[in-house]
Amino acid sequence: MKLERVVTNPDNYEPFLLSQGIKFGNLLFISGQAGAGADAKIVEGGFRAQGEQAFANLRRALEAGGSSLNDVIKVTIFITDMSNFKEVVELRRRFFSEPYPADTIAEVKALYDPEVMIEIEAIAAVRDSQVK
Repeated sequence: MKLERVVTNPDNYEPFLLSQGIKFGNLLFISGQAGAGADAKIVEGGFRAQGEQAFANLRRALEAGGSSLNDVIKVTIFITDMSNFKEVVELRRRFFSEPYPADTIAEVKALYDPEVMIEIEAIAAVRDSQVK
């Protein structure tokens, strides 16, 4: 099996020498997705708006790799303020369904940009019909 790079358009990560994701067999590893819009700028509206955008970006990267939010096995959510934990649970309820993926939620001092409040990375399954 070979490694296959997942590319999205636009690919806000390309200037940083990162892949949006890497597919290996029937596993898909998605890089951290933040609340940046197509213009690479962090969306306005606070934590909830950033969280919704981060999940939308996660969905887009998963689909580009032949997977979906329903196929996420493990998710790691980094937030800069644990007081937003309840909103993270609400976002998970909105974007995931049972069986919910394994999850780690961690508070971090900072993310790649001082404006960023949430970043989500994931490991997902790719259905056999989509494996090259």
